[in-house]
Amino acid sequence: MSENQFVLRRIYIKDASFESPQSPKGFVTQWEPKINLDLNARHTEIEKNLYEVVLHVTVTAKTGEDIVMYLVEVQQAGIFLIQGMEEEAKKQTLGSYCPNLLFPYAREAVDNLVLKGSFPPLMLGPVNFESIYHQIEAEKARHQNQIQ
Repeated sequence: MSENQFVLRRIYIKDASFESPQSPKGFVTQWEPKINLDLNARHTEIEKNLYEVVLHVTVTAKTGEDIVMYLVEVQQAGIFLIQGMEEEAKKQTLGSYCPNLLFPYAREAVDNLVLKGSFPPLMLGPVNFESIYHQIEAEKARHQNQIQ
């Protein structure tokens, strides 16, 4: 049996965008935004034991009247070497641990884009990716049981 190995090879931004549809009018309105955060992570095996994990972060800031002030999308990615792990441990590593490693980089990228758009800083709070992973797995199991 081979030795367990987990190596972070690279972290990079795969895609990033910023939209401010109400500029410049939006800069003179009262700023009390409603912030919506949407997270999604996916992974693909790019070669044997080498995986790309992409954390997709979308932040939408709206005014009290539901007018979009800005929309930020960042795909923060990483390449990970994972070998020797049992299948379940590998799934959990790819589904929770890797996104958790990528999140601080995505959070910084989002904040930088918001600041460059001339809006107040946006520091996203911590995210419990392990809990999200377990919720998704439980939902998959429920769905599988309903099919059977």
